[in-house]
Amino acid sequence: MQVTTRIIPFAIALAFAGSAGAQQVVKLGHVAPISGPSAHLGKDMENAARMAVDELNAKGVAINGQKVTIQLVSEDDGADPKQGTAVAQKLVDAHVNGIIGHLNSGTSIPASKIYHDAGIVQISPATTAPQYTAQRFPGAFRVVASDVKLGATMGKYAIDTLKAKNIAIIDDRTTYGQGVADQFAKGVKGGAGVRVVGREFTSATATDYTAILTSIKAKKPDLIFFGGMDSVAGPMLKQIKALGIPATFMGGDGMCTDALGRLAGAGLGEGKVFCAEAGGVKGAQEKVMEDFRARYKKKFNMDVQLYAPYVYDSVMVMATAMQNAKSADPAKYLPELKKIRYEGVTGTIQFDDKGDIKDGALTLFTYKGGKRTRLDVVR
Repeated sequence: MQVTTRIIPFAIALAFAGSAGAQQVVKLGHVAPISGPSAHLGKDMENAARMAVDELNAKGVAINGQKVTIQLVSEDDGADPKQGTAVAQKLVDAHVNGIIGHLNSGTSIPASKIYHDAGIVQISPATTAPQYTAQRFPGAFRVVASDVKLGATMGKYAIDTLKAKNIAIIDDRTTYGQGVADQFAKGVKGGAGVRVVGREFTSATATDYTAILTSIKAKKPDLIFFGGMDSVAGPMLKQIKALGIPATFMGGDGMCTDALGRLAGAGLGEGKVFCAEAGGVKGAQEKVMEDFRARYKKKFNMDVQLYAPYVYDSVMVMATAMQNAKSADPAKYLPELKKIRYEGVTGTIQFDDKGDIKDGALTLFTYKGGKRTRLDVVR
């Protein structure tokens, strides 16, 4: 007997593949920059989403007693807001049951309005700009701490531990880069004897920073904070070295990657670069994270770059909410997501009333011998 299933755009009922006995399909959309300067981070995210989906399907997932197949629908936003909104609409039109993404705040925030209007739940594993959850969209969540916490933590570290007095700040004018630089500026404001001696900006696609760095050099900073991605921070560090600027270099999670060592080369120095990653584990949870990294490397023959563990947990959290709700309809599993407590690779995941992760962690790093080296995990 043939069964016709009506797919409701907002509720997004499960799609049947023809007959009454056919297995149901749950579509999960994933969005990250798979092309462009941040492609290594986007591919890292896509891999982790695929890994989670493969594991769920291998184990067997049932929703309301019905076995389902989870299908990953992956799109490339190129870290571009215009492309991001285009693929967001494409995923809405494909009737996905939920969204995992985006990486960049500048793409995630405009896309979130499209998902909200369509009634689709979004969990971002990487968006840190405060504006993302400040919109108060009920279906928007994130599993990493926001830039408010990152900026305050790094500002305190710069003053108390690194003893910075004269600070220069550079950002790449993206929503993320400018936002994290603004939060850092707030974090150092009012520090005893601390001055922000310069505030400069570049772009996410620039390759020559000589003009702004020359201007900064004249102001003799002992610390430079950069808001942006590793694809800009690396070449910038090379030019800082070439200009003979002795300042310590600091930045947020966008540049806090293993790839920074390769991108910066000799400009990395030894214990001169500091950064913070949104998230992090310590104690017994470290073994869980190590096991994940080993499974990831075995599956993809490459190391985790940055956000893979958070993508993996995002998929698992969304799937768990669907199982708890006995439905893949976003309107029905959203209440379960709001009250969820999930023990993941990255630790305990619970959300506050805005959709922010509760008690989010930050991990502080420096670079030694060209390698990223953990200093501490703080909450």
